[in-house]
Amino acid sequence: MNPSTPQLPATSWTFTQRLSSTRRGARLARLLTVEQLRTWPVSPGVAERAVAITAELSANAALHGRVPGRDFRLGLALDDAAETLRIEVTDTRGERRPTRRPAPPPDRETGRGLLLVDALADRWGTEPHHPVGKTVWAELDSRPGRRSVP
Repeated sequence: MNPSTPQLPATSWTFTQRLSSTRRGARLARLLTVEQLRTWPVSPGVAERAVAITAELSANAALHGRVPGRDFRLGLALDDAAETLRIEVTDTRGERRPTRRPAPPPDRETGRGLLLVDALADRWGTEPHHPVGKTVWAELDSRPGRRSVP
């Protein structure tokens, strides 16, 4: 019989908030992410990347995923066992799904948000949200020094 080393149970933290599909709602999503991650055991580097990703995904939800009278949802989940921080932004425009595209011309002022998400996230993608809409998610490896290279 081998004695096993006692293990602390893995802990998970979650945060979800519905916000108005406006610039103000997108700004509030970023600020709420800053405050929430201050209370979780997340390194400053991971938190900084998460805030930038939240800002981009929330701005996209307010600009491209907006349906008048409908909110978007911000979700944050930190899973100690998987050592992953997941950011989810859900809006009601399921027919407008983001895709990976080449960089826009240098003189264009918009179109670089998902390039930023791609550069900052370890993984990201989209999935349908039933009954209507889509969720754009990004994951960050939360253990320092564990960042994967795509």
